[in-house]
Amino acid sequence: MPLGGGNKCGCCQKTVYFAEEVQCEGRSFHRSCFLCMVCRKCLDSTTVAVHENEVYCKACYGKKYGPKGYGYGAGAGTLSMDKGESLGIKPVEHGTGVVSDVRSAARGWNLQL
Repeated sequence: MPLGGGNKCGCCQKTVYFAEEVQCEGRSFHRSCFLCMVCRKCLDSTTVAVHENEVYCKACYGKKYGPKGYGYGAGAGTLSMDKGESLGIKPVEHGTGVVSDVRSAARGWNLQL
């Protein structure tokens, strides 16, 4: 421990006293300096993720360094232009959209919409 009272903060490089110290990866931080590098959220031992001496919350770490591409965060609400030809589904030639296709199918079954 240095002669000035405590270790130096990994963020602001000022002295960290025991009562305000948070340790992560062998470095000391002030509680007020132990923030996510992206969203500036306060971190603790359960929400911290470290990458090359930078601290992130788990959500920002996942966005920045997590897997990318379709299926990772795209969600079920993603629009697709796939018409289903690869699955053997034939496009409907007489209808202009899903609603007309449903109505024509309902007429074939004598259903009312």
